[in-house]
Amino acid sequence: MARGDLTDEQWERLFPLLPPEYSGKPGHPYKDHRLVLNGILWVDRTGAPWRDMPERYGPCKTCYDRMVNWRRKGIWTQVLQALQADADQAGNVSWEGCAIDSSSIKAHPHAAGARHTPAKADDDAASHRAPADAPRQEAEKGGSLRSRRPKKKAPNKRPNRPRRRWDAAGAG
Repeated sequence: MARGDLTDEQWERLFPLLPPEYSGKPGHPYKDHRLVLNGILWVDRTGAPWRDMPERYGPCKTCYDRMVNWRRKGIWTQVLQALQADADQAGNVSWEGCAIDSSSIKAHPHAAGARHTPAKADDDAASHRAPADAPRQEAEKGGSLRSRRPKKKAPNKRPNRPRRRWDAAGAG
């Protein structure tokens, strides 16, 4: 057990809240939930990319897929709610003492110019918009999807042909 991994006491609280490791379906059985959960917690704690996760937790793709699947199925929410309910029943949670300081939350730089009133839903507004397939039509013409400016024409170059030299002898 590495530093930061789940202790036996923590695992005993989490184990009944997780789905069964053996689902009864044919195929390869799940990797041990405890190892995978320790891998997920390691990535969360360190902020490292998944591919840098130590091998002792198993393949990084297994840990990532399990985290995503559990999120989609709502298992993380169920675990959080169950642990909060247990702590609330034991009297370890004080729901009145919560405060959030918005001065520590940075807004995205583009958030400064947001519209303050909702957009008008006019019928004639739709007529001023470009058709939905305009980018595709532009691409078919050979234009860029990013730019609507016409292409610059290449400068006029004279064709490469030999120059005729007129001299006194040939000017006849």
